[in-house]
Amino acid sequence: MIYYLTLHCYAFVEGNNGVQETNSLEGNSFGGPMNESRRKMYYRWFRIAIYSALVLVCGSAAVLLGRLYYEKGGKSKWMGTLTQLGGFPILLPYYFISAPKNLATNNSIHPNQPSVSMLAFVYVSIGLLVALDCYLYSVGLLYLPVSTYSLVCSSQLAFNAFFSYFLNSLKFTPYIVNSLVLLTISSTLLVFQNESSDDSESSQISKKKYVIGFICTVAASAGYGLWLSLTQLVFKKVIKKETFKVVMDMIVYTSFVATCVTVVGLFASGEWKSLKNEMNEYEMGKVTYVLNLTFTTILWQLFTIGCLGLISEVSSLFSNAISVLGVPIVPMLAVIIFHDKMHGIKAISMVLAIWGIMSYVYQQYIDDTKSENRITSHVSKDSVPLEEVHR
Repeated sequence: MIYYLTLHCYAFVEGNNGVQETNSLEGNSFGGPMNESRRKMYYRWFRIAIYSALVLVCGSAAVLLGRLYYEKGGKSKWMGTLTQLGGFPILLPYYFISAPKNLATNNSIHPNQPSVSMLAFVYVSIGLLVALDCYLYSVGLLYLPVSTYSLVCSSQLAFNAFFSYFLNSLKFTPYIVNSLVLLTISSTLLVFQNESSDDSESSQISKKKYVIGFICTVAASAGYGLWLSLTQLVFKKVIKKETFKVVMDMIVYTSFVATCVTVVGLFASGEWKSLKNEMNEYEMGKVTYVLNLTFTTILWQLFTIGCLGLISEVSSLFSNAISVLGVPIVPMLAVIIFHDKMHGIKAISMVLAIWGIMSYVYQQYIDDTKSENRITSHVSKDSVPLEEVHR
């Protein structure tokens, strides 16, 4: 819905271009094109701000609710996976709403559209990747403290940059390299974090679960980085559109495939048999159990819309950078809500992660500023000087 509304907002501006250009010629013959480019840039960053808010707020809240599910008695990894994927039907009313034709971006119209079989292959492949990725995230969230889990997830930015280098022709600048190095060190430090208790037997069990959770979270972060890079590649090279319908197709079809895989896993593993007892024994009650799963499902869908919106507006790496901006948010809330311990190593890891993220965001700011200057310079050269107009 957010994506649809922002597109209509942009369409309103585009639809009045003729009137705006006429007025600019009457009032200021050389300022109009520059003002128009700035106006488009502001609306673009307005959309980016909306998508970023969805990613930060909904992503952080979904992680905390997911951990609360396990903290209060939830045990099903497949149910935790299903909450990340199964909410796509709530988007179907918006899926059947067609965006106006003039909302397509300049590069969205292409004579060679992909075949149905190619699209099916893309959606099934990405859907399978998403299902596996979400399952690994569920395992990591089950076995790791949520603060540690969130910090390890910041490594997805480094994985995304790695895959974007090969799939999306990403150019490594000093700021991006600095960001990747810091994020890698930040995640590596957590290997030495000791979350076990003092008892020897429980310590061995805890260490084993910690290692499993750590490995699964790192693998999930790699899968998430690959998913973002592949999605950007599909938008640009295969579908060659970035319209409302294309974004919704990517969400709905891949979520449908991933949800089917998850449901099969839920029944094949036998975890579905214990869900009734799990709900009855949930510490916060049956109603809270249902509400937790429901709101977690909705939040993950809003998070997905924000991610895909950022991919279409900027890049997969930028989408990933925004998602890991929640790194300082989740651990701080986890200390308050779940009483997670903030040891020295974890604190250093968080500082390095924030530094690495800001380094990449600053590089994005530099790139956008250079792009704006090039457009302004080009418009200025093509404009007629005021003295010539008076002559």
